[in-house]
Amino acid sequence: MAEEGRRRGEEEDRGPGAAHRGFVMMENLLEKLKLLNYEEEVLVKHNMKSLTRHYFVSSPYLASNPGEQFYMFTIIAAWLINVAGRRFTEPQEYDEPNATVSNILAELRAFGVKVDFPPSKLKSGSGEFVCFVLDHLAEEALKNRGFTFRRPNYPSENTEEESVMDDDAELTLSKVEEEMIEEADDEEENVMDLEALKLRNAHAEAEPSSKPDDILESTVDAAEWRMEVERVLPQLKVTIRTDHKDWRIHLDQMHQHRDGIKTSLKDTKSYLDKLQEDIGKTLEKVSSREKYINNQLEPLIQEYRNAQARLSEAKERYRQASVGVMARTRVLAEISEELDKVKQEMEDKGSSMSDGAPVVKIKQSLTKLKQEVVQMDVRIGVVEHTLLQAKLKEKSNMTRDMHATNIPDSAAGTFT
Repeated sequence: MAEEGRRRGEEEDRGPGAAHRGFVMMENLLEKLKLLNYEEEVLVKHNMKSLTRHYFVSSPYLASNPGEQFYMFTIIAAWLINVAGRRFTEPQEYDEPNATVSNILAELRAFGVKVDFPPSKLKSGSGEFVCFVLDHLAEEALKNRGFTFRRPNYPSENTEEESVMDDDAELTLSKVEEEMIEEADDEEENVMDLEALKLRNAHAEAEPSSKPDDILESTVDAAEWRMEVERVLPQLKVTIRTDHKDWRIHLDQMHQHRDGIKTSLKDTKSYLDKLQEDIGKTLEKVSSREKYINNQLEPLIQEYRNAQARLSEAKERYRQASVGVMARTRVLAEISEELDKVKQEMEDKGSSMSDGAPVVKIKQSLTKLKQEVVQMDVRIGVVEHTLLQAKLKEKSNMTRDMHATNIPDSAAGTFT
């Protein structure tokens, strides 16, 4: 509701002519497409019909086909983008609409056009935003082809020609009035003109009077006289030619129309009062019937509300149970994974225990170890022998040194 109120407020701020803005934009778009020769480059290529003046305008007075309009919109938009100098793949009829619309809006933003509406506005294939997108793309295509709109050059005004034209217009208007008068005369050819009657009376007064001096006595029969009067009576009607430009005639017409409106208003008011009374009675009957139905359906409504409450509780319990089931399912998956690992380890150990390869390896290692021990014993014996020889050699050297030191001492004692 808030979104609808906001949208309604925006439409009111745009003004009363916003509803017709799309029609004007579509007409301008069609002219630009004709300048770009879209009939031969698009319609003939895809075997399509020509666009009408209000093809992409969404209106309750125009029959629309959203699928056909959306396909036509995407084809024309892709062609305009290519004409504007950017490479764009032509969409196919069964492409994803959201992706196609997003690509078109991305290209439109690349031209520097600000887009402040969602892409879903273009999925219907009609409306003000569709006309907005195509109009801006058509402008970019015209710029790329070097076409620019220039101000019109008006010819200089000639007062003489204008006066001649005014005179011709007056003559034409006078001719029209004369023709209208002649037609009226033709329709009333049996009606006597008052002006002619006045002229006839004036000529009669101007001529010399030829009245007799004595009283005239009629010798015509009265019955014949009445028959003659009845015969010429339709020709004795007098009509006054009125000027249609006279303000008095318009004032009389206004009074006549006012009287007609008042007369019609009286009858219409009575009918409307009766209609209002009937509508009031009908509304009272509908209201009483509605109250009766509500009273009759109150137990069922209450039962329905209770069922709705139980359904909500069941849904809540189901949701909680689903959460518990999901948690337990996750724990079960973890335990299953650990169990698989343990099984794999047990299988590896069982296979290693039943296999004799480790024992053979152990025996080989023991044999190798014994050989290394023998070699080590030999090396130890050699080292001990070398050490023993070194000790013996050192001992012999010490003994020789001792003997060498003791002999001079004994000789000295002999000499003393």
